[in-house]
Amino acid sequence: MSVDMNSQGSDSNEEDYDPNCEEEEEDEDPGDIEDYYDGVANDVEQQGADAFDPEEYQFTCLTYKESESTLNEHMASLAATLKVSHAVAKLVLVSFHWQISEILERHKSNAAQLLVEARVQPTSSKHAMVHSSHHCAVCMQFVRKENLLSLACQHQFCRSCWEQHCTVLVKDGVGVGVSCMAQDCPLRTPEDFVFPLLPSEELKDKYRRYLFRDYVESHYQLQLCPGADCPMVIQVQEPKARRVQCNRCNEVFCFKCRQMYHAPTDCATIRKWLTKCADDSETANYISAHTKDCPKCNICIEKNGGCNHMVMGFLLFSADFCWMCLGDWKTHGSEYYECSRYKENPDIVNQSQQAQAREALKKYLFYFERWENHNKSLQLEAQTYQRIQEKIQERVMNNLGTWIDWQYLQNAAKLLAKCRYTLQYTYPYAYYMESGPRKKLFEYQQAQLEAEIENLSWKVERADSYDRGDLENQMHIAEQRRRTLLKDFHDT
Repeated sequence: MSVDMNSQGSDSNEEDYDPNCEEEEEDEDPGDIEDYYDGVANDVEQQGADAFDPEEYQFTCLTYKESESTLNEHMASLAATLKVSHAVAKLVLVSFHWQISEILERHKSNAAQLLVEARVQPTSSKHAMVHSSHHCAVCMQFVRKENLLSLACQHQFCRSCWEQHCTVLVKDGVGVGVSCMAQDCPLRTPEDFVFPLLPSEELKDKYRRYLFRDYVESHYQLQLCPGADCPMVIQVQEPKARRVQCNRCNEVFCFKCRQMYHAPTDCATIRKWLTKCADDSETANYISAHTKDCPKCNICIEKNGGCNHMVMGFLLFSADFCWMCLGDWKTHGSEYYECSRYKENPDIVNQSQQAQAREALKKYLFYFERWENHNKSLQLEAQTYQRIQEKIQERVMNNLGTWIDWQYLQNAAKLLAKCRYTLQYTYPYAYYMESGPRKKLFEYQQAQLEAEIENLSWKVERADSYDRGDLENQMHIAEQRRRTLLKDFHDT
């Protein structure tokens, strides 16, 4: 890559409920290359063991009606088996994450205890006696017997207090969590108890939406699409931290945590990393700039592409160096891993607290800079992708081949984004990894992937200088490195 001088330094069903309707819409990242996981298979065909794709994951996108039908089918079947109402069956399913086999096992061994654990029946020791008093335990008013309502716990309250209780909770966004008003009583209220107490159709519609949200979120095989204003639900057979994509809004996310896809880093680790980045954002501000000084002439330079191989040429001298470490690029062939591997201080535990704090900050900044660099490279390579599309269109318009003839260029840019996205998420993984042989293996594979990505980035940006076979061979090598790393380190 050359450098620039910087003188200053789908249609929805009208009856679909939207479980995310009250969430704020997130801005789209303008640097994204859409669907870069799609359409590149023909150019990176894998053979034998290499054909294994560690990210392969079967999922189905369901509409609201399809999701509701699935939930109701489970509910009706369980209600018949347990001989309980449909509303109570739903609460049991929620409590056990819709694991029907587990519920049936528990019912077989102890049916009464199952209902206690599901919070629909009280323990025998906590059964309240039915008093002859007609006083509401909340407002302390005398109430006629027919206006006193209670759950299975027999804690009696007047209808007016129940209405206020349910109304306030539903307005606050509570669905399944509406519970008994008695202190320390864990019983949940079935939906057929709550609905007649809600004073308006608008409130009942909200309650239906919150119930649907809670039913889906508690189901181990379902996830709500996190896309703004999207009512779709993703269904899988086996829940894993894998990439899924909504076929309505095209939102891509991790099925397990509903955050951005983050392989090979696991869900808990990426949460810790993003929290740390947010907390230490001011500390890291000084490395987030796009500019650095040339290691040879000290001129302020700025990247204009995603590749980290920097080339500067002047009349009196030339420079060929790495953007990340500013070292000579010639050393980045067999020893590229030295640029991506953090060198721990083995004696740091014996030094002062201040020294340990400085070392901890140094380590964090090392990984954060590389994390941030690959994120920015993705955005710059999105511009390269756009230029490639325009170039293909121009060639087609000038009868220099068809779109299919030149599509390999577009696919190369897509694969580059795919590989770099994976590489970006290797840095949080490495940051939290314990030192040892496994980390050394990870860093070796990470370095191999990084080297091949830089080779691919260089060739994509100079596609006219390389023939199709050379470019597709580099694509194959980069994707093979990526799959190897994920196969060995992507947690299930």
